[in-house]
Amino acid sequence: MESIDGNKLIVKLQKGLAKDGLKVDAIIKGLKELRPYALEEKDPTLTKVTRLTYEHLEANKTFSIPLPPEEAIAPELEEGEEAPEEVEMIINTIESDDDRLESIDYLLSLMLDRENEDNKQDMFAYRDALKEF
Repeated sequence: MESIDGNKLIVKLQKGLAKDGLKVDAIIKGLKELRPYALEEKDPTLTKVTRLTYEHLEANKTFSIPLPPEEAIAPELEEGEEAPEEVEMIINTIESDDDRLESIDYLLSLMLDRENEDNKQDMFAYRDALKEF
């Protein structure tokens, strides 16, 4: 996020998560305060993810979206060996409150640094997962 006030809100939400855990009402309130900053920046993905996230929290009273899938670490290749054509993906799941906290905290960190190409891809993954849930 480019807005200093918007970034302060995100950091405040992250500190609240670290201190108090997943306090759904506080997160919803913070995300609703954050959305106008995303609108002002004319960032449709951030705007949509912010809205979908607080709507998800309102409907489910928790955060049930796992971390985006990760590429598996390729095994060490011997000289002359070729890498496999398909990359194995590690699919994350939500199994505990710690998983929920880690996932929503990661989503908030993506909002802080949207310009990184990997972060953009993960933001798209969260957007798609929230729409499908």
